Amino acid sequence: MANTNPVLPDIDAAAPAALLSAARRVTIKVGSSLIVDASSDGVRRDWLATLAADISDLRRAGKQVVAVSSGAVALGRRRLDLKKSARLSHKQAAAAAGQPLLMQAWEQALAPYSIATAQLLLTIDDTESRRRWLNGRATMEVLLGSGVLPVINENDSVATEELRYGDNDRLSARAAQMVQCDLLMLLSDVDGLYTANPMHDPDASHVPHIAAITDDIERYAGDADGDGVGSGGMRTKLAAARIAQGFGCATIIASGRSDHPLRSIAHNKVRATVVDAAGTPARAYKQWIAGTLVPAGALTVDDGAVAALRGGSSLLPAGVRGVDGRFERGVCLRVLDPAGREVARGITAYDSVETASILGCASADIGTRLGYNGPDEVIHRDDMVLL
Repeated sequence: MANTNPVLPDIDAAAPAALLSAARRVTIKVGSSLIVDASSDGVRRDWLATLAADISDLRRAGKQVVAVSSGAVALGRRRLDLKKSARLSHKQAAAAAGQPLLMQAWEQALAPYSIATAQLLLTIDDTESRRRWLNGRATMEVLLGSGVLPVINENDSVATEELRYGDNDRLSARAAQMVQCDLLMLLSDVDGLYTANPMHDPDASHVPHIAAITDDIERYAGDADGDGVGSGGMRTKLAAARIAQGFGCATIIASGRSDHPLRSIAHNKVRATVVDAAGTPARAYKQWIAGTLVPAGALTVDDGAVAALRGGSSLLPAGVRGVDGRFERGVCLRVLDPAGREVARGITAYDSVETASILGCASADIGTRLGYNGPDEVIHRDDMVLL
C-alpha cells in the first residue's frame, strides 16, 4: 500500500533488509513479551533457539552483535511465586532471582553455535557518567573483539525508581551508542509504528519510514503498549530511536513473535518501521567531542606529536610535555602545540596525576611509572578530533 501521509516520505520496501545487510555492528533488543510466555511465565525456549540461529547467521556474515534482553523480572516472579506488583522491592527481588535464569536460557540457546555469552548489568549512572561509560565501552569492545556476545539488561536489583531506565528500549540505544553500532533493532510484539493504536482503531495505517521524529510522529505513538509482560510501549521505542538517530544509528522497530525474526527481516517477510540515522556513529561522536563537551584541562605536546596526530595517530605519553588543570579520566581535554595553539580535543584515558607521572615516557614503561598497566595512549585517535 502506498504511503499517503505527506509527513512520511516513501522508502523502498527492502530498506529494513538493506540496513541489516549493510550493518557492521548491530544491537538487538528483545522484549519480555518475546522471551517470556505470558501464560506460563516460562522461557519461550523454542523461539529463542531460532533467534540464536539468526544471530549465528549474522556473525558468520561478519557482523558484531550486542543483545539487550528483558525478561529477568518476569522469570524471577515465577521462581519466587510473587504476583505482579508495583512495589520496587518486589521488582528488585524478582530481578535478582530471574537474571540467572535469563542468562542460562541465552547460554543454552547459543551453545549449539559455540557462541559464548557475557552478562552486563547497567544502570543510568553507567551510561551517563563518563568514567563508567568508558569502562563499559572498554568491556564491550574486549568482548566483541573476543567473539563473545554481550547480553545486557538493566540492573533492576539495585536501581531505584529515580535512577533507572524502566525499560530496555532506551537502555539498548545507550548500549548501541557505547560501541558505535550502526543499527539498533527493537524487537517486541508490534510490527512498527501506526498512525493510531491498531488494537483500538481499525483505520490505523502502518508507518514504514520515519526521517525525523516530529511531534506528529510522537502523537501517533499515543499510549500503545504490548501485551502487558514488558514495561515499554511505542513511546519508549521512539525515545530510543531518537537517541540512536542522534549518534548516527538507524533503528528498525519490528515484531519478533514469529520464529527466526531476524531472518524474516533479512528476507523482507515482515513489516517494520525504519527510523533513519543522522550521519554516522563515528562522525556524531567526533562532533560531540568538538562541539558539546567543555574541556576540563589541556595537554601540551611536542612537534613530533602534532605531526603524528595530523597523520592519524593517537596521542602517546612520549609526546606529551605538559599538563594543565586537575581532571579525572574520561573528560575532554584540549591538545596544544608548543606555541599554545589548540590542535585537537579528545577524551583522556588518564587523570591529571597519572598523566603527569607518564609525561614523555614510552608506552611500554607506563606500568613501571604507575604501578599498573593502563592504555598505551593518553588519548586514543577514536576519541579525538583534530581542529
